[in-house]
Amino acid sequence: MKIEHFDGPIGGEVTGVDLSAIADGDFEALYQAWIERGVLRIRDQQLDDIALQTFSARFGPLEEIPVLLSEAERSQQPSLYVTVISNIVVNGAPIGGLANKEAAWHSDMTYIETPPPASILHAIEVPAKGGDTQFACQVAALMALPEDLLSEISGISIKHDASHTSIGNLRRGFEEVEDVRKVPGVAHPIIKRHEESGHDALFLGRRDFAYVEGLEIDESEELLDRIWRYAALPQNVWTQHWRVGDVIIWDNRRVLHRRDDFDQAARRLMKRCQVLAREAPSTSPIID
Repeated sequence: MKIEHFDGPIGGEVTGVDLSAIADGDFEALYQAWIERGVLRIRDQQLDDIALQTFSARFGPLEEIPVLLSEAERSQQPSLYVTVISNIVVNGAPIGGLANKEAAWHSDMTYIETPPPASILHAIEVPAKGGDTQFACQVAALMALPEDLLSEISGISIKHDASHTSIGNLRRGFEEVEDVRKVPGVAHPIIKRHEESGHDALFLGRRDFAYVEGLEIDESEELLDRIWRYAALPQNVWTQHWRVGDVIIWDNRRVLHRRDDFDQAARRLMKRCQVLAREAPSTSPIID
C-alpha cells in the first residue's frame, strides 16, 4: 500500500490495497493519513454492501439507514448501515436520497449534539458529466481569517439547522420557520478543536438557516457572510472527479463538502456509511 498526498492542505491517494481485505497495519497507516489529510481516495474498489459496512465499521460505530424507511423497504436492504445516495427512480419511486441537485457546502449532521467524525462514499454508477464533489479544509480556512475577525468569533457559537437537507429541501416531519433563531437544531462553537489531531478548525455546518447565538438576526447574517468568505478559498479546496469503484473517506470534523448538480437523465448511484462518534446513538432518522 502507498499513500500520496495531493497538493494543498487536504487530500491523499491510497493505492495498492483492497479495502475488503485490508491488513491491520495498512489500516492503521490509512487511518493516520486520514487524520492528517482529512480526505482520502482509494480507486478501483469492488465492495458489496457487507464489505463496505465491514470496512467502515473499523472507523467506529455506524449509523443505521434512516428509520423513516418502511419496514418493507428496510427488510430489502442487504445492510442496515449502508445508505443509498442516488437520483435513480424505479417504478416511480426514488431508490435513494439527494437526487441530482447541487448540494451546498456543508458538514454532515452537525445539527446533532455529537456529529459523525467520518463519512465513507463508494461510487457504483457515475454520470459522464457533473456530480463532482469538492472538499474544503477548515483548518486552513481558520488560519486564513484576519486577526480582527478571528478575535470577534472566539468563544461564540452557531446554531445548526436540522430541518433542511444539503440540497435545501425541507425534511419530512419538519415545518418551515422564518425566524432562524427558532430553527430546530443544536449549537456548536464556531472554532472547534479536533479531538484526535489537536488542530483547531472552523465548524460552520452550512450557511442557510444558521444563526450566531446572542446576536440580532441582521448582525448574525452579516457575521456569517464575513466568515463564509474564507470557508472555501480556492487554494484550500480539492475536487473529486468520480470514477466507478472510487471510495472517498472524509473527516467531517475538519472539511466541508459540496456536490455539483448533474443531468437527471444520467444515473448516479453511491453507497454511503456514516461513522458515528463513540458516544453517539446508533440510529438517525434522516439522510443529510
